[in-house]
Amino acid sequence: MVWIILALLVLLALPFLAEAMRAPITPALQDRAPGQLAGLSQGTTHYTWTGPEDGPVIVCVHGLSTPSYVFAATARSLSALGYRVLSYDLYGRGYSDRVRGAQTDRFFLTQLRDLLEDQDVGGEITLLGFSMGAQIASAYAAEAGRQVDALILVAPAGVAPGDGAAKSTIWRAPLIGWWLTLVFGGVALRRELVEHRSTATVIPNLEDRQATETRMRGFLPAIYSARRHLLTKSMLTDLERAAFFETPILAVWGTDDPIVPVSAIGYVAEVVPDAHHGQITGAGHNLLQTHPAQVAEHLTRFLADD
Repeated sequence: MVWIILALLVLLALPFLAEAMRAPITPALQDRAPGQLAGLSQGTTHYTWTGPEDGPVIVCVHGLSTPSYVFAATARSLSALGYRVLSYDLYGRGYSDRVRGAQTDRFFLTQLRDLLEDQDVGGEITLLGFSMGAQIASAYAAEAGRQVDALILVAPAGVAPGDGAAKSTIWRAPLIGWWLTLVFGGVALRRELVEHRSTATVIPNLEDRQATETRMRGFLPAIYSARRHLLTKSMLTDLERAAFFETPILAVWGTDDPIVPVSAIGYVAEVVPDAHHGQITGAGHNLLQTHPAQVAEHLTRFLADD
């Protein structure tokens, strides 16, 4: 009986021990980060500006697990078009603080609103959201109305019911999902990176940098919370609301995306018949990395027409 109790105690302690062994995000580490830091109401946010200071503003919101460096090529392309590009790390990722709280759309909207206020961005903006970031961008567009000049969604999560971005039920289940994520989540994510390793065209060591994220304290709890509280939510109502404000919308899809299937176009078309769509043949979910030129072509055409 004693051994059973001890075994149970060890099992209960494993997530806490595993998390304690991971490297923390310290102020010293943040100070060495490229870009800048902003002290916001929930915590410190790491951000980067790219492009001419007097250009129209485009805000890029990244997805579940890869921080703002995923926009490296996209930011350069948009800057070349004369845009001022703001990209930032969501809480729990990259160099931003590991902030406590359920990672709902409201949670991330507070961070985005705080950052825009901190950076004195008060006029019209274009929002570009990748994967889960498309959910955040759509929620902001639905709330901000005509402040959002255009909305761009790249491989948007939260469109097709039960799409792969939400993972299987067990990974987002109460307690057991949390336990599995903190104990085995890093291994599982690193295995996926190996299985889906792609030909690098933008960041040669992308998968290695993503793997490093899994070894940072606070990252896996953030992944679990976002899977549980945001990726289970549909973004279609927010898209419909954005369309009510006559916000031009572009969605870019990879035809071979195993996470967000290209068939999800139909769900967007139902609620926003006037939305523009671009398909990139042969592209998977990581199309910002593998097909940057094709993504740039779609963005250029859309922004020229906007």
